[in-house]
Amino acid sequence: MRKIELHWQILIALVLSVVFGYFFTEHVRHVAWLGDLFLRALRMIIAPLIFSSIVSGVVGLGSAENLGRMSAKTFGYYLVTSLIAAVIGLTVVNIFKPGVGADLGLTESGVALEAGAGTFGETLMNIIPTNIIQALAETDMLSIIFFAILFGFFATRVGPKYRDPIEKGFNAIFEVMMRITMFIIRFAPLGIFGIVSGIVAEQVDDLVGIFSRMGVYMLAVILALLFHSFVILPLMMKYLGNINPIKHLKAMSVPLLTAFTTSSSSATLPLAMEAVEQNSGVSKKVTSFVLPLGATVNMNGTALYECVSVLFIAQAYGIELSLIQQSIVVLTALLASIGAAGIPMAGLVVITIILSVLGLPLEGVGLILAVERILDMFRTSVNVWSDTCGAVIIAKSEGETLKV
Repeated sequence: MRKIELHWQILIALVLSVVFGYFFTEHVRHVAWLGDLFLRALRMIIAPLIFSSIVSGVVGLGSAENLGRMSAKTFGYYLVTSLIAAVIGLTVVNIFKPGVGADLGLTESGVALEAGAGTFGETLMNIIPTNIIQALAETDMLSIIFFAILFGFFATRVGPKYRDPIEKGFNAIFEVMMRITMFIIRFAPLGIFGIVSGIVAEQVDDLVGIFSRMGVYMLAVILALLFHSFVILPLMMKYLGNINPIKHLKAMSVPLLTAFTTSSSSATLPLAMEAVEQNSGVSKKVTSFVLPLGATVNMNGTALYECVSVLFIAQAYGIELSLIQQSIVVLTALLASIGAAGIPMAGLVVITIILSVLGLPLEGVGLILAVERILDMFRTSVNVWSDTCGAVIIAKSEGETLKV
């Protein structure tokens, strides 16, 4: 009997979980632990995987010139794509105007939002960890990446007597972490079944009502995300890297489906690294540097979603934002999304920051809470897709021969 490929297993699990969550709501608690266990396993390997992959990648680059070139390409790509995504979001929300006539009765209270994002200045300051062990324990992505780049760079400055064992050691750790990742991936269908069935069960009582009340807003967000994902990014791959977008999309099926169901770019990172390297043919040198950075600072989908959401809230309250104010929305979304954690609902924190900057009512967040979790699935998939597109484009610019 032919073995079903993993991405088909995940799709089947996705369909079954929707059916199970809708028709057997009272029994969901018996399978929800599968999703919790799967996410815990993924989060378990994030810190050691990121640290070992970046150190081995930076040491593999060899020189400060190579590191500088790779950094410039990576941050350049992330900045350009996030800016394009934000502008697409603004354009779509101004065309559809989903907030005009919106039901303000949707406002909810009692929602706990983590104030972890802070200001942009605080985010920059917190990049430098006071205790790297604590940063690893708390999976503080920016601090881990900063220290790993610093450690890897200065590892190339010492003599071969010390550099070679460091390179071999971190390469070995990275390979072990990837083996653990592959083991965890085998259980992805079970984990996704537990996660999605729980989400459906939570919303089952008002699923139709949510879509009817917030349909135009959801449509605006999803259309903008789809346009960025299937028009802008494929065009960039085609014309900047001569890459076949369809082949790359097929190669990324597992991490994209996982990103959609978990709503966590950080949890999806190990799967994305494995798929980009094994399926698309990107070297470990590029993968281990570009993707961990992307999971932290490249939030195309989040920046787009934030722009649409903020203007939707302003429209719902009858507040007209000028072109300058809308430009502030774009700039704040870009800066604040850098510090947003790669976890579900982190975008809400950033939206409150933008609302505060513009002096808009923070209670407006209550308008979008009902559909936040659903839209989070879409925008996280776009975040991960953009990361992987950046990896293949940068790899091609480095002269690598890819499978796509």
